[in-house]
Amino acid sequence: MQLGVNVPNFGPGTDPGVLREWARITEGLGFDLLMMSDHVAVTPDVAEQYPEPFYEPFTTLSWLAGVTTGLRLGTTVLVMPYRHPLLLARMAANLDLLSGGRLVLGVGIGWARQEFDALGVPFAERGRLTDEYLAALRNAWREEADGPTTSVPIWVGGNSEAAVRRAVRFGDAWHPLRNTMPWLRSAVADHSLPGFTPRIALRLTTAPVDDPDRLAGVGTIEQVLEDLDELRRLGADTVVLDPYDGDPEETRRPHVAWQALTAVATHWRTPS
Repeated sequence: MQLGVNVPNFGPGTDPGVLREWARITEGLGFDLLMMSDHVAVTPDVAEQYPEPFYEPFTTLSWLAGVTTGLRLGTTVLVMPYRHPLLLARMAANLDLLSGGRLVLGVGIGWARQEFDALGVPFAERGRLTDEYLAALRNAWREEADGPTTSVPIWVGGNSEAAVRRAVRFGDAWHPLRNTMPWLRSAVADHSLPGFTPRIALRLTTAPVDDPDRLAGVGTIEQVLEDLDELRRLGADTVVLDPYDGDPEETRRPHVAWQALTAVATHWRTPS
């Protein structure tokens, strides 16, 4: 099982130097994948959690591809209805080719109503548009004459039944976001999935967290390692660790997340 990191590409503490350091640390610690979020218009509903500066993911990942070597690069998650599918197909294909086949395309339907309004995309149609665009994206890649883009894995994000159905129909993996271990365990047992690549929280505590609603990845290092081991047994191909807990001021203190990632990298070993 591989491990990835969700890197904040937004917020008052984030700048090109910090993003470069995130990439250096993520790759240097031996993680397999670096992912980042997607927003186009930082409307008030977006800015509450993801304020400016917000670095556009394709531009930023393209730049980071040049300062990393084997690290996979991806989106968790790209808001599918925001871009024409033929434009997205070209952007993703180019980034995958230029990075040496390292792109992972995580996609979702989005949630920020004001951002949809700003972009002129009907919020109520976002599920239907996502399905249509995913079908068009797949068709565009199949019709490419040079062909290498078909290797880009699509992870369909979301915790709903509709997201699971979308992953089965269009995706290479289902990519649920920040939930509890009992919920993840039940979801895997109840569905036949094309692949399983959850994104979980990462927040280390000094004392065990006994709350039954504890998110996977929250607790002592022993609890986090147990969560990772169980996810491996559940069939996860990749687990993405998300150290951002929703407060934009956290971006001014990235060393806290780097320490947590160092602890996981030091102690986690995938059994042979």
